[in-house]
Amino acid sequence: MLLVIDVGNTNTVVGLYDEEQLLHDWRIRTEIDHTIDEYGVLIYNLYQSSRMKAKEMKAVNAIIISCVVPPMLNILEPLCVKYFNIKPLIVGPGIKTGMPIFYDNPKEVGADRIVNAVAAFKKYQKESIIVDFGTATTFDYVSPKGEYMGGCIAPGIVISSEALFARASKLPRVEFSKPKTIITKDTVSAIQAGIMFGYAGLVDGIVNRMKAETKTNPFVIATGGLARIVAQETKSIDIIEEMLTLDGLRIIYELNKK
Repeated sequence: MLLVIDVGNTNTVVGLYDEEQLLHDWRIRTEIDHTIDEYGVLIYNLYQSSRMKAKEMKAVNAIIISCVVPPMLNILEPLCVKYFNIKPLIVGPGIKTGMPIFYDNPKEVGADRIVNAVAAFKKYQKESIIVDFGTATTFDYVSPKGEYMGGCIAPGIVISSEALFARASKLPRVEFSKPKTIITKDTVSAIQAGIMFGYAGLVDGIVNRMKAETKTNPFVIATGGLARIVAQETKSIDIIEEMLTLDGLRIIYELNKK
């Protein structure tokens, strides 16, 4: 079995694959202050909560990691060796992706962005824009030939909202949810409308500009923790693939396992 780990700035997503089938997936907080053993206990508890048998836990024979928080690698690499007796494959320079990367400095591209692009082209075999709703919201364009052409980065929904709450002392913290109308009658709904519909407009605006610049009509895929909430309010997103990054890690592992 293959264990895939996608480390983001806010959350870390872990998945367990039996060949191409995703058996389990878990989302946990990214905490650089945790020790190797604390993460080891956490992963063990995740296994237990999924009612996995001991033989299934021991069946992991490969691990691949995508990480945009470098200090986390100092925890996860020795964790994999100590608890699984496996040296993990780390997505980065020198790893086969099967995708040409047309970026001024390919080393600057977040590993998760490349992983998403690989998964999108492998699954749909067409040009696409991938919108990943994470700590930052990334927009990446893949050409009809399966080339990573670059993209753009916007502040994520959560950190944008936190900035508003921190700088406007009279505004209350609100739950991130869809209000009934855009013209609201109370402060909580007003904030929710501004965040939800404002961000949906940001997504549509950037996607439309990317389409205009490329003079194409790419397939638009949304992924990330908040994808389902925001995507339903946009006009540009064609499909939601919440496990796109995990699928991409599995695909990249298959390219490199020999």
